[in-house]
Amino acid sequence: MGTVISDIPRRELRFEDRASGFRLLLRRNCSISPAGLMKVFAMLALASVGIASAFAALGAWMILPFAGLEVLLLGAAFAVTARHAADCERIDLENGRLSIEIEDAQRLARYELDPRRARVRLERNEGYGARVALRDAATELEIGRHLDAEARVELAAELAKRLQA
Repeated sequence: MGTVISDIPRRELRFEDRASGFRLLLRRNCSISPAGLMKVFAMLALASVGIASAFAALGAWMILPFAGLEVLLLGAAFAVTARHAADCERIDLENGRLSIEIEDAQRLARYELDPRRARVRLERNEGYGARVALRDAATELEIGRHLDAEARVELAAELAKRLQA
């Protein structure tokens, strides 16, 4: 029997309330640390090269270049995964300033919006589920990219309520 989507645990939105605002940190769901990822890669690479070496010793030497290519491509895939392990979004409202930091593949982008003019827009899409945009007169940012569709709807409602207060 397959997994029902409603059985998957949702992440809760944890707004950290402060005297003059709030802070929210949205992180990518990362099930393995970069160090753990390196251990898995090392074990897979050793197994692949070990099996290829055994076949090469028996005379099937052409397997070695293919094993090397396999390890190289696996390493590239793991490197891409590791680059995005720390992706996150920080939304911070403090002392009348709304700042958003978006970290994506080790690049950090910072935005400042006027909290009095900032509006939350929720778009419901067929394939994506829901998209949350935070906008003011000059800027529009997509936020909540690391949340499931249901949590994005909740984020939009809670963020709109907190910005109106």
